[in-house]
Amino acid sequence: MGARREVARSRRVALAVGGALAGGVLTTGLLTGRSVAARSVDPADPWRRLPDVLDRIRPPVFPDRVFRITDFGAVGDGRTDCTAAFRRAVSACHHAGGGRVLVPPGRFATGAIHLLDRVDLHVAEGATIAFSPDPAAYLPVVLTRWEGTECYNYSPFVHADGRTDVAVTGAGVLDGQARLGPWESWYADGGPQHADQLRLRRMGDEGVAVADRVFGAGHHLRPSMVQFHRCHNVLVDGVTLLDPPMWTIHPVLSDNVTVRGVTVHSVLYNTDGCDPEASSHVRVTGCRFDTNDDCVAVKAGRDADGRRVGVPSEHIVIDNCLLAGRWGGVTVGSEMSGGVHDVYAQHCVVNPAGFPGRYPVKYPLYVKTNKRRGGVVDGVHLRGFTGGGVERDAVFVTTDYNGEPGDQPVLVRDIDVRDMRLDGARAVLHLVGLPTDHVVDVRLRDCAFTGVVSPSTVEFVDDLSLTGVTVNGQPL
Repeated sequence: MGARREVARSRRVALAVGGALAGGVLTTGLLTGRSVAARSVDPADPWRRLPDVLDRIRPPVFPDRVFRITDFGAVGDGRTDCTAAFRRAVSACHHAGGGRVLVPPGRFATGAIHLLDRVDLHVAEGATIAFSPDPAAYLPVVLTRWEGTECYNYSPFVHADGRTDVAVTGAGVLDGQARLGPWESWYADGGPQHADQLRLRRMGDEGVAVADRVFGAGHHLRPSMVQFHRCHNVLVDGVTLLDPPMWTIHPVLSDNVTVRGVTVHSVLYNTDGCDPEASSHVRVTGCRFDTNDDCVAVKAGRDADGRRVGVPSEHIVIDNCLLAGRWGGVTVGSEMSGGVHDVYAQHCVVNPAGFPGRYPVKYPLYVKTNKRRGGVVDGVHLRGFTGGGVERDAVFVTTDYNGEPGDQPVLVRDIDVRDMRLDGARAVLHLVGLPTDHVVDVRLRDCAFTGVVSPSTVEFVDDLSLTGVTVNGQPL
């Protein structure tokens, strides 16, 4: 086996711009002794499964009852604390059998809003929910996942836990006002978040009971903005979300989730647009992302704690979105230890001219994991992506993310990209596996890349197929 690894190390493949494949493709096979469950794959057309996936994603429907927050004491002057009024309106709606909690035009200041079964928080056009910059407004702590590890922490700004039929809808605005709070100082320039981050990760690796992983007051783990935790039948529709403190829309351990027609503008670091985590049958459609991190990032838990929970993200659909963000357009990982299966992304525009973001997307497709994470990414499919101005590589896949060491088997396989048209990128491909953990089965078909300035990189990859692919007008 040692000699075989030496051969693999020496056979690194470069794809020249406008040139041929040099040296062939690594086909040494999977590492002997690893066991990965087989899945039936139709390499000719994995998209045949998409209609069945979409048929199972159906937004919830709510009773025709309206509960105006102003009838429960809310004042839309931007100063009055409306936290109690939101709580009373949500409770009344829930106990009546469900309906719409209506936020009328005005600016309503509040702390955490907790949704209950069959409640649609509807933010009307001209209405803004302005979230407090005071961390104390998000206490007491709630059970959550923070960067893929379970703990008790500050409540997300809008939170639902274990609920059925919940929604945030409307043409209004949710303003996180994160720049007014201490959130940025917690992580910037070696801030105090780092110590809590390491402490939580150690707890996850060492198997500390979740009940004993209590953060919140006196600690510095920023909450996400909108989180649905262990929920069934979820809808986020039409709203604009501004200035979140961390991840913006975060479904966790949830199923049948629709995120439709939302706009995200995030400023602080680590403020992804939408992060489906350990969730199934999720559709992100018709959305606009201007983020200071990934636009849509599919996750499934981190390291030992993610493997302990062991719930994958699967049957995720991302379509007809505008993608502008500092890192990935469509990202998988790096928190993916529970596994990711069957991600479909289609008809999205990267760095659209009509929706300029603060940062250009570095990677339209960004798949990242390592041997500390472990687990399997099985089935990531893109088609019909257009745009340009990509800061780095069009397709970036690695099993050696950040060079983090570990002893867990990890596998990325079945990556299918077709009908991609991009003008402007550093390179087309960055596909990097490990000698022990190859990237397997990557297919590009009918793609055209222009304005590419550097060759691609392919290392430790099995079964790379390029059909009808051109770079700067030349066949690859």
